[in-house]
Amino acid sequence: MRSIVYVFFFLFISVSVWAQSPFVPLNTDYYHLIDRLEIRQNRWAEGFHSSVKPYNRHSIIRLTDSLAAHPTRELSDTDYFNYDYLRDDSWELAGSPTDSLNPDPFTRHLLPPAGPGDSRKPFLKNFYRKKADFYSLQTPDFDLHVNPVFNLGLGLENVNYRYAEEAGQPGGRQELFVNTRGLEVRGTIGKKLGFYTYFSDNQVIFPEYIQRYGDRYSRDNGIEGSAPGESFIKRFGQNGVDYLSARGYITFDALKIINIQFGHDRNFFGNGFRSLFLSDNSPPALFAKFSTRFGRRIQYTNLFSHLLNTQAPLPQGDRLIPPKFATMHHLSVNINDHINVGVFEATVFSRDRIDLNYLNPIILYRYVESGQGSADNALLGIDFKANFLSHYLVYGQLMLDEFRINALRAGNGDWTNKFAFQLGAKYIDAFGVPNLDLQAELNLARPYTYSHEASPRVSAGQTNYAHFSQPLAHPLGANFIEQLFIARYQRKRLSVNGIFGLMTFGTDPPDVEPDGRPSRNYGGNILLDYTDRVSEDGNFIGQGRKTIVTYADLRASYMVRHNVFLDARFLYRYQDSQYRPYSYTSQVASLALRWNLPYRNWVF
Repeated sequence: MRSIVYVFFFLFISVSVWAQSPFVPLNTDYYHLIDRLEIRQNRWAEGFHSSVKPYNRHSIIRLTDSLAAHPTRELSDTDYFNYDYLRDDSWELAGSPTDSLNPDPFTRHLLPPAGPGDSRKPFLKNFYRKKADFYSLQTPDFDLHVNPVFNLGLGLENVNYRYAEEAGQPGGRQELFVNTRGLEVRGTIGKKLGFYTYFSDNQVIFPEYIQRYGDRYSRDNGIEGSAPGESFIKRFGQNGVDYLSARGYITFDALKIINIQFGHDRNFFGNGFRSLFLSDNSPPALFAKFSTRFGRRIQYTNLFSHLLNTQAPLPQGDRLIPPKFATMHHLSVNINDHINVGVFEATVFSRDRIDLNYLNPIILYRYVESGQGSADNALLGIDFKANFLSHYLVYGQLMLDEFRINALRAGNGDWTNKFAFQLGAKYIDAFGVPNLDLQAELNLARPYTYSHEASPRVSAGQTNYAHFSQPLAHPLGANFIEQLFIARYQRKRLSVNGIFGLMTFGTDPPDVEPDGRPSRNYGGNILLDYTDRVSEDGNFIGQGRKTIVTYADLRASYMVRHNVFLDARFLYRYQDSQYRPYSYTSQVASLALRWNLPYRNWVF
């Protein structure tokens, strides 16, 4: 990883830099508003390619400017509300309210001479002078935004095991809670260097299915339980987890068309609720990202990541988790205003230091990997999206891990045909109802996809597609097929969200070998060595202990004030497994107050 640092600082001190702004943290609800505006204007947004996330704040303001410059009568009062919300959230970049080319109705809510984001009721004069920021400071050379982070939630879960005696679990009622306190700081220095940092302390009791998910991916790494999407945790009580969460980075533009971001955070490639390339499922990781823009048509992204392998056995007395590395690049091309295609490539490798061969930003990684003896895990993907009629977006991904066309034609279920596939669609203002948005998505991954082998040179977990023993792509790992349906409705401050899913996946039998490994590897757990596979052929999705999950999650959120939300949620989840002790029903009801924090969906 030191090589990344050297390259980064060389670029930092050797080139001129241009105005820069931080990025909006990954947030499903927030990003839906942005994607909705892009679909509404019926062409790809200028300033960024929405297949690569997170989004730059300056690019979001440019999108709202474009909407104001080309207004449409089809926008609802809620659309105007969201327009104001997005601009207030990045008020330092929004300019004067009179800058709009169509001040009415976009600025009709403002009372002159109020500026963008102004609060009409500052707190103790120095706080909440801007409605989006608890404290803000602007000088010609410095811009600072400070916000507290808070999430307090209480809930009840009722768990009913279908075969209680075999499960050895009493089921019954469980109290749930979440308690998060933290701080978020962002800003710019000299209008050239952007920065962001986040820190929180968390105590959580998760629902039963989340606890079981964490145990599934911690069983093979010596860690006692886990919190999905987080790294190190401590247990308290019978089911509680205590953990710290932190992210931070700096960012600037080099050579005017190249954006550089360096820090510790999550990244996402894709247009769906899921990503089969890289998602926000695993914990934040150290990374360096280079995004090169060639006009409106082309964006090329290089991502270099330092990951951790918690599966590898540690030498006695050594507590330093072994590193592994991932290099990725993604080429996004706007064929025209309605069609976008992308090419993705990734390699996960293990060395005592980063391999300089993979720092080449414009080479085929598969060539580098095969030229070094094919010890690394190489993956290749393509994606596409198309918008039309100002209401529709169709998108998809295809990820190839290993692929043999002759074996595929033979149709015998060869284990080497490891691939993942996504197809989805979004329909905004569905059936003529303003701000009723629908989304349908299909995801699947063949057995053994994303997994890799251990060898005398490479220990367990060093080259699988995981970070801190959690999948980098889909939370179900592999050997699954998933159908999701999402409905969203918003009326200004009130929004209602429903996620409905049907997931079928195969798990390994519960019995283990003397060394603790599962007795048979059916291809769902990507942490396992694929050389332990059950069969060379005859493999199919759902093999092993077939499990079917029916999932329904309803949530109503009311924005009390800017970025302060009151959430009420009800979840019904039914899991039917061929291994009878794992069959159970979970019902969750909860209420939470959330302040400057994205809502996290736990859908698996």
